[in-house]
Amino acid sequence: MAHLLVVESWVGSMSRLLPRAIREGGHEFTFLTRDLHHYLRSVPEGTAHPLLGARNVVTAETNDVDALLPEVERLHSVLGFDGVITSCDYYLPTAARIAARLGLPGPGPEAVENACRKDATRRVLADAGLPGPRFAVHGEWADLARAAREIGYPLVAKPVDLCAGMYVRRIEHEAELAELFRLLADFPVNARGQRRTPAVLLEEFLDGPEVSVETVSYAGAVHMVGVTDKSVGGAPAFVETGHMFPAALSLADLEAAEQTTLGALKALGLTDAVVAHTEIKLTSAGPRVVEVNPRPAGNRITELVRHVTGIDLAAAFVDVALGRRPDLGRTDTGLRSAAIGFLVPDREGTLEALGGGRLAEETGVLEVQLAEPGKAVKAAGSNNEYLGHVMAGDPEGLGARDRVERLLVGLRAGLVIR
Repeated sequence: MAHLLVVESWVGSMSRLLPRAIREGGHEFTFLTRDLHHYLRSVPEGTAHPLLGARNVVTAETNDVDALLPEVERLHSVLGFDGVITSCDYYLPTAARIAARLGLPGPGPEAVENACRKDATRRVLADAGLPGPRFAVHGEWADLARAAREIGYPLVAKPVDLCAGMYVRRIEHEAELAELFRLLADFPVNARGQRRTPAVLLEEFLDGPEVSVETVSYAGAVHMVGVTDKSVGGAPAFVETGHMFPAALSLADLEAAEQTTLGALKALGLTDAVVAHTEIKLTSAGPRVVEVNPRPAGNRITELVRHVTGIDLAAAFVDVALGRRPDLGRTDTGLRSAAIGFLVPDREGTLEALGGGRLAEETGVLEVQLAEPGKAVKAAGSNNEYLGHVMAGDPEGLGARDRVERLLVGLRAGLVIR
């Protein structure tokens, strides 16, 4: 039995998937957080809180890494950790620094920090000669406006250190850029109390569909698990409205996406002890990296992969954090594709009603999760405002997305927001 130190977590599905993977692997974990109450508001009624499975729950200031490291060393001397892990983007660099300090498995701290900073990722990939969009990053308005004119509108503007698509926007002209600049200036601290970097990344707008490549790196080798497609809505925001695994792409596009991902992971130094979710745009000029996330995919993509291949990416995440060879053997699950579609609100108000009472009984449905009436709703500007999702599989081929879209039609028809 191994003992993992879990440093913070998301409060969504990975907060349940990760403890489950630790438990099913025969291990135990100590949970480290600065604010336990952050996790006490998020468990669906009738389910056990995932932190009830922790061997210990320890409170410490996880936002002050320099002060945290000696404290974790003291914990390690008493409790004895075999690995360090987190599912939260904001604490991936912290977990990497702790693992390095304790001499435990994990990707290099600099590699993780560069992947988690969107501007640093762009610089590393450009220095490695990987093709990418023209980009610029500035914290002052005059510099930003000048760079935007040089790149040319439309362009994409994004904060360098947020996630879930927060404040990522397609910008058509300078007035829109000025508005986004003001919004970000009024958002100096992220949801975990960490002070943000006051810089905006500008990127040339890329055409074409977006996919993600799911990988597991162990012992210096990058293993391709597969490619997931993505649908996006909510313009000018980029809100993920659905995914299907595997992506319905030509063999040439699949190989191009995988090779581009491999190049990015090698350039960043993410070729050992990491599960990664790399987003790629298949542009008319060839594949381009959007982001490299050194952790398993969110939005239930890990479950799409598991339903189709039998590969459990949460379990692989635990294995590589412990320095163990992950089980990436595929099994016949009976499904050829699996898809998820999200119910994305386009206006604010209060949720009054939602269709789909017998949705879980429909053919091929794997999951249904819907918000309860009375929920406060706002128009989606990121991946944080969903009203629920439907997941379905197809045993015959790549029909899972069409099946999910048909089910979502009924949900939307019954949606009432006042």
